[in-house]
Amino acid sequence: MFVKEELKVVVGAEGYNNNPGWLHTQEAELNLLKRTDWTKKFAPNSIAAILAEHVWEHLTYEEGIEAAKVCYEFLQPGGYIRCAVPDAFFPDEDYQAGVQVGGPGPLDHPAASHKIVHNYKTMTSMFEEAGFEVKLLEYCDENGEFHYNEWNEKAGFIYRSKRFDHRNQDEKLGFVSLIVDAIRPK
Repeated sequence: MFVKEELKVVVGAEGYNNNPGWLHTQEAELNLLKRTDWTKKFAPNSIAAILAEHVWEHLTYEEGIEAAKVCYEFLQPGGYIRCAVPDAFFPDEDYQAGVQVGGPGPLDHPAASHKIVHNYKTMTSMFEEAGFEVKLLEYCDENGEFHYNEWNEKAGFIYRSKRFDHRNQDEKLGFVSLIVDAIRPK
């Protein structure tokens, strides 16, 4: 069993290593919906933080709740999931075509397995149903207006964000994510 004082885990890392010092995992070794995968690696209440960048959209709403419940069990009180997903309210037709349920084209496209496109309301309610307190970091509202709350990238780096995505330049947003911290109460 893997136990460490400040254990931080990236789920669905897909070959990226944007968070040095974090344990990077793939779905084949740590499936969000398979509690037995988690019990093989971690003790309950042992993880300080979980990062999931563009992972939860590959789950249905109900699967998202179940995955959040699994994570909750293994997070320390006060621990959090930093979760980023495509934003259903981002007002860009090309973006929405690219992130739509089922993807924009061929079955080998990464978005082909998208099961939901979240907005800030569905994301908040999903994590709240699992017992978390939710802090919105970046999101668009129903009018397409972008909202940003300061967040520390050292607490979980999200590339597809306002500050770090190369498509966001000259005060124009080309690609954003809906980003939340889902915090397990102390």
